[in-house]
Amino acid sequence: MIRHIVMWKLAATDPAEKAEAAATITRELTGLVPLIPEIGTLEVRANEGYFDVNFDLVLIAEYATWADLEAYQVHPEHQRVVPIVRANVSARASVDFEV
Repeated sequence: MIRHIVMWKLAATDPAEKAEAAATITRELTGLVPLIPEIGTLEVRANEGYFDVNFDLVLIAEYATWADLEAYQVHPEHQRVVPIVRANVSARASVDFEV
């Protein structure tokens, strides 16, 4: 199984705007689950502490194989969501590993 973890720092600084951006990203990404059969699990969570140093949002997803992760990355529905996420973030970090 492949675990795919992505973290984002949101561009918004106003708490209401930040909450709206987090909700938009969460809705768009979790909405991919029924559309992309290669997704095993996918969860998006907001940071709950150490706000001055932590990233704001994290995606944790699992795929059966590296090929499934790649299929997710290039899937047209994922590609549709990418610009929405990018428009709302100032930094991104990710890691992928086999479990």
